Amino acid sequence: MSLTTNYQEEILKQRQQLHMTVFAQCISPDGKYLLAGNSYGTIAVYSLNAALSPDANEAALKPIFTFKAYDGAIYALTTTEKFLISAGLGEIKAWNWSEIIKKDNVLYSGGGDNHMYAWDLETGTCTNTFQGHQDYIHSVALFNQSQQIVSASEDGSVRIWDPRNEGEAVGILEPYKHEECKRSQLGKWVSCVAVDSGDDWLVCGGGPSLSLWHLRSLSPTVTFDTPNTCPQIVTFHDSSIISGGNSASIDHWNINGDLKTRVPCTSSSVFSIVINTASQHNRVLSAAGTSANIDIYTNFGYKAFSLQFC
Repeated sequence: MSLTTNYQEEILKQRQQLHMTVFAQCISPDGKYLLAGNSYGTIAVYSLNAALSPDANEAALKPIFTFKAYDGAIYALTTTEKFLISAGLGEIKAWNWSEIIKKDNVLYSGGGDNHMYAWDLETGTCTNTFQGHQDYIHSVALFNQSQQIVSASEDGSVRIWDPRNEGEAVGILEPYKHEECKRSQLGKWVSCVAVDSGDDWLVCGGGPSLSLWHLRSLSPTVTFDTPNTCPQIVTFHDSSIISGGNSASIDHWNINGDLKTRVPCTSSSVFSIVINTASQHNRVLSAAGTSANIDIYTNFGYKAFSLQFC
């Protein structure tokens, strides 16, 4: 390889660093690794043991390895005990994570064709199709205890699905139709959704304000004060709700709607927040978005350091 080629590749790499977005992250089943997927189709694997070590150096903040998964962006990553699952433009891929047998080998997905799908991970076949959304699907979440799924869509609705109900929604929330939630100037789309561990509460947001819904009554109970922010990711954690959106911060909320703390982050727009609950030794919150840096929070109240996607 010529010196000119090496120089050109280095320039291209530096340009990609400047314009990189990390849309998705997940934690390995054993809690030892953080995985991230970027806008160039690359998956990076980081050692949390190394990054959190008292003797960590600059090398510990870089991936232990990377691999090319797609020609285009990676928009979703998740993991079971057996598979690492990735989603990009047009394809969902299952990567064999370990030899551990997973009791539940079903993957649920949603995307640009407005439909939800159930996939058998052992055979790679579609076992069910859920129809009802009128526009593309931004976010999918599972109920922790019941056998149900929720999805958030550009059409302004959050739909609740029961796989035993022949693919039809068993509940529909439309935040933009509620006066306390709607923000007409920002649109009706819903970009993020999560359900608490007790399957009692749902939180969602996007164009409409971030809001907390009681699942039995399907009614909003709390609206969070986010006048200038469109949430793009949200999750429950212990007695709090944690959200990120089109601002350079991670917001921690009390269930009653009070803002507990707003923590700065590197990305000007946050697309992914993951919390390592599999390992107390490596207990971290990780935030990623419009930056080649992935921020790591050890006590969740301030950024401890950033991993480098390179």
